[in-house]
Amino acid sequence: MKRKLSVLFIVVFIALLMAVPASAARGTAGVIYVTSQGLYYDTYTVADPLPFEGPFQLLENGQTAFGPGDPGYLGGRWWVDTNANGIMDATDHYFLCPLLGPGRTSP
Repeated sequence: MKRKLSVLFIVVFIALLMAVPASAARGTAGVIYVTSQGLYYDTYTVADPLPFEGPFQLLENGQTAFGPGDPGYLGGRWWVDTNANGIMDATDHYFLCPLLGPGRTSP
């Protein structure tokens, strides 16, 4: 019985390892510059669009003020001010796109 559980655990573990890169490949890849750190981070889109609920961090021209480790970084929950009014509202674009470390000094 223990052997069957061990084999099942290994199979599930391998399946999960294979699923993570596959799901990442489905998202749109990109690079975001964090101005407070002077670093570029790779990223990929996980969920697009997100509902207009909860906190979001401004992303403007591929740049943002806060990145991993900074107070104010929201784990990749971004909003783009599509109507250029400077206010988060229902007509703006909201999405999830985590920053992948380590950051680097060039794009």
